[in-house]
Amino acid sequence: MYKKRDIFLTVFLLLLLPVLLVGVSVVRDYSGRALIVIPANIVIQADEVTGPLPHTWRTLAQGGEEKGVRMLEPVVDEVSLLEPRYIRIDHIYDFYDVVSRDARGSLTFSWSGLDQMVCDILQSGAKPFFSLGYMPETMSNDGTLTGIPRDWNEWELLVQATIERYSGINTVLCGNAYNQNLDDVYYEVWNEPDLETFGKWSIHSGKDYKLLYYYSAKGAEKAVNTRQFFLGGPATTADYQNWIQLLIKYADAYDLKLDFLSWHHYGTDVDSFANDMHQVNTWLSGPEYAAYRSLPRIISEWGFDSNPNPISETNIAAAHTVSAIRYLVEEDLEMAFAFEIRDGINPSWGILSYTGDPKPRYYGLRLLNVLGRTRVKLEGEGTYVKALASRIQKGVSAVVVNYDIENAHTEVVPFTINGLQPGLYSLNREWLNGEKGTVNVRIDESGQYSELLYMEPNSVVAIELRQI
Repeated sequence: MYKKRDIFLTVFLLLLLPVLLVGVSVVRDYSGRALIVIPANIVIQADEVTGPLPHTWRTLAQGGEEKGVRMLEPVVDEVSLLEPRYIRIDHIYDFYDVVSRDARGSLTFSWSGLDQMVCDILQSGAKPFFSLGYMPETMSNDGTLTGIPRDWNEWELLVQATIERYSGINTVLCGNAYNQNLDDVYYEVWNEPDLETFGKWSIHSGKDYKLLYYYSAKGAEKAVNTRQFFLGGPATTADYQNWIQLLIKYADAYDLKLDFLSWHHYGTDVDSFANDMHQVNTWLSGPEYAAYRSLPRIISEWGFDSNPNPISETNIAAAHTVSAIRYLVEEDLEMAFAFEIRDGINPSWGILSYTGDPKPRYYGLRLLNVLGRTRVKLEGEGTYVKALASRIQKGVSAVVVNYDIENAHTEVVPFTINGLQPGLYSLNREWLNGEKGTVNVRIDESGQYSELLYMEPNSVVAIELRQI
């Protein structure tokens, strides 16, 4: 397989040589703007550590697709291969019929359906991250899932009971097989409260999210016999300045528990993900926010498009995912939840189809797992081609991606690893399209390995070089 690729690459290079000699070129992007293209020349210094490499990609989100259905049960094995740390779920009250009333009209809670979903999360190796919502119809002032409660004390009680259930010291779930994973569970107040679909709450007045947060925090405060857990929000559709600042001021004024800030981010421009963090840092630069600047930041949903998009089924979205992660690992970000794990009956955002078949985005996330926890120096990224590199046992690993939303840019990338110990190494390559192979290479006294990577549009390759 490698011989065919090498023959093709040789011919391609001869044809491309005039372009390579010129180097920088100018093209038009999808909006028609002139774009100066800088070609990549990836150089990794295996013996120069630059710091920890956060595995930001190992958090996943599952939306509400089918009421009463265990969306993760049929795909636990596939999900576990991604080694997730946390899995976020929403619709926890309405999809699992948690709340009802007894003959006297008092609230009663039934956790069996939600317990099963949580057990599927735990079985995958992850911990649960709950989006607290939506409003149980029996509690809602207008009988809808997005109304305000008729009695705010009932919402407070529901949040208290939820936390005591899933962060309780004495809680027994799944035959007590995974209860060690119930430390550090996250509870996020609502989901996209600014969106019409989910209630069109306001951060100012009227249908006031601050009031929703107040009674959620009071419920969390009253929870007893619990392990450590975290409460936060506002889980808006983007990082809105007024929502973040006003929530902090309100929590500070009423001494409310606020353990993290969260929002969502969708978009084709991978650079924009890093802009979120810079904006939040700017918004919290005033002295009144000093005590809250170090709050963990969480992007609790992210992806290529907030609407179902056929491109999400393609290599374009997979390369977008890997390239976005390249930017996100630079930021002081606690977690970023890729949305979503499994499709409903109709194809949507899933990295897995409804029948459990992996899509390109799934394979992109899986390729990232070749990376270790210690980042090493990498230089020479270009306009389209980005990369990450890390130390692994007895060697070094890297992931290289060529993201182009127009699906047109091809590049031959010089790829070099310096600082290796002389000796015999096993070289493993795996591409997004499933092509993979292993060869042995000998590193001489120069301590250098080099090759040329033929990067087709929206291709991703994972490379591991381990000393034998």
